[in-house]
Order: sequence, then C-alpha cells, then structure tokens
Amino acid sequence: MRKVTVWHRIRRNLRNRDSLYHPRSPYYKWFVLANIMLGTFMAVLDGTIVNVGLPKIMASFGVSLDSIQWVITAYMLAMAAMLPTSGWLADKFGYKKVYFWGLFLFTVGSLCCAMSHNELSLICSRILQGLGAGIVQTLGMAIIVREFPPSQRGVALGFWAIASAASVSFGPLIGGYLVDNFGWQLIFDVNVPVGVFALFFTMVIQREVKNPNARKFDLLGFMSVSIFLPVLLYALTEGNSASNAEGWRSPYILLCFAISGFALITFISRELTTTHPLINLRLLRNHNFALGNIFMMIFGMGMFGSTFLLPLYLQNSMNYTALQSGAVFLPVGIIQGSISPIVGLTSDKANPKIPICIGICLLSLSFLANTHFSFMSEHHNIMVSLYLRGFGMGMIFTPLSSLTLLTLPSEQMAQASSIINTIRQIGGSLGIAVFTTLLTARANFHSQVYGQAINSQSEAFASVTRNMSYYIQEHGGSSLASAMRQSQMIVSSHVNTQAFIEGINDDFRIACCLTILGLIPALLMYSKRKILAKGNESKQS
Repeated sequence: MRKVTVWHRIRRNLRNRDSLYHPRSPYYKWFVLANIMLGTFMAVLDGTIVNVGLPKIMASFGVSLDSIQWVITAYMLAMAAMLPTSGWLADKFGYKKVYFWGLFLFTVGSLCCAMSHNELSLICSRILQGLGAGIVQTLGMAIIVREFPPSQRGVALGFWAIASAASVSFGPLIGGYLVDNFGWQLIFDVNVPVGVFALFFTMVIQREVKNPNARKFDLLGFMSVSIFLPVLLYALTEGNSASNAEGWRSPYILLCFAISGFALITFISRELTTTHPLINLRLLRNHNFALGNIFMMIFGMGMFGSTFLLPLYLQNSMNYTALQSGAVFLPVGIIQGSISPIVGLTSDKANPKIPICIGICLLSLSFLANTHFSFMSEHHNIMVSLYLRGFGMGMIFTPLSSLTLLTLPSEQMAQASSIINTIRQIGGSLGIAVFTTLLTARANFHSQVYGQAINSQSEAFASVTRNMSYYIQEHGGSSLASAMRQSQMIVSSHVNTQAFIEGINDDFRIACCLTILGLIPALLMYSKRKILAKGNESKQS
C-alpha cells in the first residue's frame, strides 16, 4: 500500500502545474520530443543493427540469403501492417496508452529474438518486434506534430530525425562489436533495458489524448492489405530461388501474384467507398501529400532496399569483420544528425524543395559510387560514398516531412503519418525482395559469363594454375595432383566472388536510377509561397 501511495505522489508532483512536465509548461513538448526520440531510436536501430549480423546469423542457422532476408523483411512487413492500424488504435484508446503498448511489444519481441533457436523462431520474433516498432514510429511522428505549432514543427522534426540518424550511425557499429565479441543474440538483448526506461518515461511524463470521434475499425481493409504485402513479397523472393526449379512460371508463384493483385484491388475499392477507412486514401487528393508519398515509395525501394547490400559485400567479399563493416556507417548518422536540425530550421523560412533536390542528387551520387566495387576496392572509396549518403539523407527527411504535411489539418496528422510510414516501409520491403532476387540472378549471370570467358585450354590459365599449384605444393605439403585441383578451385572461387560483387554493383545501379526518379515528385510539390499565393487568389476571387 505504501508503494502505491509513493507512486501516486510522484505522479502528482510531476503533474503539478508548476512542474516542467505539466502539459501547460513551455518545456513539456520538449520532454515529449525526447521521449519520442528514444522510442524512435530503438525502432530504427533494429532496422540497421541486424544488417551487420546477417552473415553470422546465416552461418549459425546454416541458411541461404533467400531465407535469411526474411529476418529483415518480416520486421518491415509487420511494421507496415501496424502503421495504418496504430492511428485507429490511438484515436480509440488514447495516444499514450497505445504508444506505451507499442514500446512493450517491441521490448518483448527483442527478448524473444535473442532467445531464438532457428531461423523460423527468429522471423516470428521479428514480426512481434515489428508490430511494436510500427506503433512507435507512427504515433511518434503524430505526437510531435500535434504538440508543436507549425512555426516550430520543422525544428522538432529535425531533432526527431537525429534519433534516426543516431541509429543509422551507431546501430551497425554497436551491432558489429556485439556480434564479434559476444554473439548475434546480444544485438537484440541490448534493446531490453532501453525499452524498460522508455516505458517508464512514457508512463510518467506523457499526457493522454483521445479522439472523441474515433471511427469504426475497417476489418476488410486490414485483412486485404495484410494479405497483399506478404503474398507479393513471397512471390518476388521465391520466383528466382534455388528451391523453385520452374522459376517465374511456377503455378504457385503465379497464384501468389493473382491473390496479391486481388487483395490490392479489394483494399483500394474498400478504402475509397467505406465511411471509416483503415487508411484514408482520400488524403492523397492533397497535392503535396500525394507527391510526398510517391517520393517515399521511390526512396524506400532505393535506400532501404540497398542498405543490406554493403555489409554483405564487406564481410563476404572483402573479409571485413562485423565490427569493421559496422564502423563504416558511423559517419552517415553523424553527418545526417548534424545536418537535419540546420536544414529543418532553414526549411521553415525558405523554399524546402532546394535542400530536398540537393539531397536526392547527393544520395544518387553515393549509389553511383557503389557501382564500381571489386575485391580490390580501397577503403577510402567506400567511405566517400557513405559521406555523400549522410549529407543526402540529412537534407531530405526534415524538409520533405514539413512540406508533405503542410496543408493537412491537425486532426488528420495521425492518419497522414501512418500513410507516410506505411508507404516507406512498403517501398523498403519491396526493395529488399527485388534486390535480393536480382542479386541472385545477376550473380549467376556474371558467374556464367566469367566461367565461359575462362578457357581451361589456354596457356594463360595453365600458367596461373601451374604456378599456384607449385606454391601450394611447396608450402602446403600437398601432392602435385592435389595442388593442381586446389589451384583450380581457387580460380573458380575468385570468379564466383567477382560475380557476386558484380551482382551487388548491378543492384546499386538500379538504386541510383530509382533515387534520381525522386526528383520528379519533389519538383512538382508546391512550396509555402505558392500555397499562400493560391490562398490569396481564392480569397480575392
């Protein structure tokens, strides 16, 4: 009884009108922002920290890239499923309560991931983790937009972007250190204490807000979109896998595409006709909001779809350790976190399309620089592309969010933010599935091309294998016949390695082209001055 009394006394003191944590205090919104940044940091962290651990997880469970990619895809799919649903849950039950349970699901999911004993249990645990992360990300952005006035919204979103930048920067580095020194399980365990602290912070400080006009839950819309995404991604990943001998013409692959297409048509027709849609697609009638989401889809496919490629290249082809491959991402988050608040401050006063277009060009240039990888690539060449990526991402997110939500009323922010994050996660999930499929196909293609180019009867091939066999025989103690076979295997291994690298280069070429396409919707968006001018014209008329 005494513990309950003390607890209520703490809550009462924090809620005192003279307290810094009182909702009427000018400092309250900044404490809320800090709390949201903490939750966002964890959610984004697990989208990046796992990438450097994928090779070790593949070796631990003895699975291929086609199977292990679902560790990332399942997380993003679960997030995408909860992004539109969390807006309804927040309106119905309260933003604080739903945000709290999102953090709880994420923390429990992290613990389950660390206890996984095979790839299936890990994927299931990642789904639980993704459900919580989807709630945290969607409501976090909506809460910030609700608490801050339009004049401070750009700065607030800029600081919020620091949490994402810190995750991009420190996530792979932390993950690499933990994987190399303790095992891949600890990359999930590290979320548990942080999650407990975030839960306490949310419970004590954040106020509860409910929507008295909460709409009914759209069950048909939820079921159709939940069928559409997983089935489509399954078809994309299995269409070219080694277990599918018939390829894209396989009956069950064609059936998956048909089911996915039917579910998509059902979802769109339902959302446009029902009074209480799960995702208010009518918001896409807003010019800036529609173009902003088109850009998010393109960005998600290019950026998130290619993020997992670099650790695979560094660890499998360049023999980097997990820590070394994670360390290369450190400048990305630092640069992005340093640039975002500055860009957010300037975008509130100037045309935000300028930094967006500059950021798109820098991001495309970084992908272009990654199209020339080989097993002889220098470290500084790899780092230059990541410096460009940090500057590009830092200049895109904050002004794009501000411009996309510029003309939407505050009561629609929860729905709007859920749509934005859903589109971005869908783009990322599609990007991972497509790039994984293309990587396998292009690596096989290059392997066949290189294999045909090697003439086993040529004097050059005979000279290389003969000299290598002499070296192996002298230093390894093998017989001449055994050393000759080993030398031929080494040549074949180098061919396969270079073919894998060329497949990664092809993926980065596609990512570069996709990102450049983002200039089209960015340039077509209305700036603040144009919107004000249109408003004045309508008043005069």
